[in-house]
Amino acid sequence: MTLFKFKRNSQLLFCILLFLFTLQGAAQNQKNNKVSKKELENKKKKINEEINEINNMLSETKAHKKSSIGALVNISMKLEKRQDLINVILAEIKELNKEIAGNENEEAQLKKSLEKLKTEYARMIVFAQRNQDAYSTLMFIFAAENFTQAYARLKYMQQYSEFRKKQATEIITTQTQLIAKINELKMHREEKNNLLGIEEKEKKTLNKEKAQKEEILTELQQKEKGLKAELQKRKQAAIQLQLAIKNLIEEEIRRKAEEANRAELAKLLAAKKKEDKSKDDKKNNPKKDNNTANVKPAKNENATVPVLTEEAEALSEDFSNNRGKLPWPVVKGVICETYGEHEHPAIKGFMMFNNGIEICVSKGTQARAVFDGEVTSIAVSPTGGKLIIIRHGEYLSVYCNLGDVLVSTGQKVKVKQVIGTVMYNEDEDKTAINLQIWKGQKTMDPSGWLFNAK
Repeated sequence: MTLFKFKRNSQLLFCILLFLFTLQGAAQNQKNNKVSKKELENKKKKINEEINEINNMLSETKAHKKSSIGALVNISMKLEKRQDLINVILAEIKELNKEIAGNENEEAQLKKSLEKLKTEYARMIVFAQRNQDAYSTLMFIFAAENFTQAYARLKYMQQYSEFRKKQATEIITTQTQLIAKINELKMHREEKNNLLGIEEKEKKTLNKEKAQKEEILTELQQKEKGLKAELQKRKQAAIQLQLAIKNLIEEEIRRKAEEANRAELAKLLAAKKKEDKSKDDKKNNPKKDNNTANVKPAKNENATVPVLTEEAEALSEDFSNNRGKLPWPVVKGVICETYGEHEHPAIKGFMMFNNGIEICVSKGTQARAVFDGEVTSIAVSPTGGKLIIIRHGEYLSVYCNLGDVLVSTGQKVKVKQVIGTVMYNEDEDKTAINLQIWKGQKTMDPSGWLFNAK
């Protein structure tokens, strides 16, 4: 009988250990969920900051220009961000539902385990009461057949007593965990209700903003003919801008190639001079020609690829290793026009093309370099304002729509160094910088290079 109870208690101890491992696994899962929740909170924070920035830009829109393209762009951006915010809130609610379901499951397991622990503990108490007198304990020990068995029975009684104490502690611990889980469940349900309220509020705001957009869009479409003509002019100006940038880059590449040829020629001349010195003119070189007409500069087989110095190559490698990590060309801003071809927000079917991205900002915003480099060109832009080209090895960053320029050609600049001020466009009633990234003569999508741009 005693041996049977010993086996049963051993099985109970194994069940308790298994239960504790299950709790540990559940805690790890909860930790992983919290990481995902943290990411959603960060995303929500970023979207809210972008919405506030767009509101600042909208507040700068003049009263008589509420139907401007700038206002339409801003309200369209805000609608997109508002929808993103609602999607994040829905994702948070989904995660909370998972946590609530997990908590409810853990709560049920804790209750079940607690009942089992209490039942087993009650059985142990009954057994202890039946054998509580010292005489019974001594008789159990002295009834052993030999000393080894008597010692084993003594150790068993000691372990049994210790196990009772541990099981009592486990009951208290499980009760504490159960209370904590119930409180956590309550907190998550309150958080979910709060998020549902925020979601409803954001949906109402979204509907209001949609109505505002429709109002602006209707007014703009009423003057579609004149607007199309104006947009066509801007489109041509944008094409001229791209050609101007391309010509500046080609000129920069040619300049680099010429510099490389001159350096190679100087190297050849120096080598020939050194060789001529070491030879006996009469013996080894009777037909020596002291002029350098037979020394030809090195040919640049591919004029579209600039020849880079070791320093430029290192800078180029550093730049390419920072894809997705580059700082924005402004401290605060929102991407209001994407890379490549896209439809105009006001005129259906009217396609626009951008070799970079346009970032809308508040008036007076300063532009800054996205990486260390050298200013190679400063020019007047066909679209108005000025443009700056900065070389980063074989890569170039181009900053358009600038008013004041605070750097000069040939100047070395550092990452985040202020290079000018973003220009306000009165016709469109918006302030925006156009950022382009080139590798040689090939354009690249800047949003893939900037930190947290997608």
